[in-house]
Amino acid sequence: MEITSTTQEKTQSNFLKAMFENLKVKFMETAMKAKKIGEDDPRRILHSIKVGFALTLVSLFYYFRPLYDGFGQAGMWAILTVVVVFEFSVGGTISKSLNRGGATLLAGALGVGAEYLANLCGERGEPIVLGLLVFILAAVSTFTRFIPKVKRRYDYGVLIFILTFSLVAVSGARINEIMELAQQRLSTILIGGATCILVSLCIYPVWAGLDLHNLIAANILKLSASLQGFGSEFGDVGSSTSYLQIHKSVLNSKTTEESLANFAWWEPSHGRFKINHPWKLYLNVGGIVRQCACQIETLSGCITNSKIQVVSKFQMKIQRSCVKMSLECGKALKEVSTSIKNISIPSSAVAVHLNNSKAAADELKNIMENYSSSPNEADLQQIMPILVIASILIDIIKFVEKIAVSVSELAEKAGFKQAQLLHRGIVKPVNINDDQLVLEIVEMK
Repeated sequence: MEITSTTQEKTQSNFLKAMFENLKVKFMETAMKAKKIGEDDPRRILHSIKVGFALTLVSLFYYFRPLYDGFGQAGMWAILTVVVVFEFSVGGTISKSLNRGGATLLAGALGVGAEYLANLCGERGEPIVLGLLVFILAAVSTFTRFIPKVKRRYDYGVLIFILTFSLVAVSGARINEIMELAQQRLSTILIGGATCILVSLCIYPVWAGLDLHNLIAANILKLSASLQGFGSEFGDVGSSTSYLQIHKSVLNSKTTEESLANFAWWEPSHGRFKINHPWKLYLNVGGIVRQCACQIETLSGCITNSKIQVVSKFQMKIQRSCVKMSLECGKALKEVSTSIKNISIPSSAVAVHLNNSKAAADELKNIMENYSSSPNEADLQQIMPILVIASILIDIIKFVEKIAVSVSELAEKAGFKQAQLLHRGIVKPVNINDDQLVLEIVEMK
């Protein structure tokens, strides 16, 4: 019996030790993940502090007796408002605060009117009138959520409108009680929203417009790095293919861009961004950038899946044209990204690099036209991969030109300053690695 008891105690002890070690490992992993999240964007830590500060302010409705006597249990709506409307960016906070406040005011007024109208119809007619009004307004409001503009900017407000009107209309209270309840809730919601806006504006504000501006510039820089990496490594693909992955994040940036553009529309003037800043044009630029990224994705697939062996002078000539097209397109995109970063009109260097890439494309066409000898099947199999790559690069030149034109239009409509040309000369090809790209993108933020 003693041996059995000792064995059980050892088993339990080992189990507890293993469980403790497992919890310790999970705690360390969670701490490391939290540290990485904070290091990736320190503004997240500040945002958490701002939310806690705003909640502390509105909690005064319960901490101080005079405020509690004035608002009573309705003070809870101020706390709920802070929780649901305080967003990461200033634009997101203003958007939700105004949507919630405006929808509550409108729905409360219509709810009181619906209750008054229903009371005029007597006890039998009251539920019928209220049910009909709730049905009509809820159905119409829900349908408006499918309208793109409403969905983009006022979807949260429409949702709050439906909820508030339904609660007020079917409450069954008397008119004077509804008025008092509506006044308390509206005032506390407005106080909660105003607190969020003030804290978001006054304490290290995060501007959605600036994030959108930097995101577009960073995405263009990623395309530049991919193209310049391809031009630098072409012919020796096996040495380094990290540049083939840089552009992938651009392909999934549409949702983020649209969200930031929507929030930026609500933001007041800040820095070089005025109230009428053309945020829609950023979405146009972002769309073309993603199309260009799709072409680079196709180019990446061709490079990964094909084995290019340059064995003849003809292939070497094609290779040189491909390298030049890729490098010049990458340099043009880098100039465009720099102009966005500096909030300036794209310099003449963009046109120079585009002309150089077009000249390389024309040179490639001439090489193909002058190739008079009829290649046999073996020759076709050897040159086909490089010809496919050349064709994709020609398409990429067109998209790079579209990006340059759309950014120039954005710069003109937004009133960007004229770029200052510090020096003139020939830009030598530079190998771009991931560390250099990350450094440039970090400097832009």
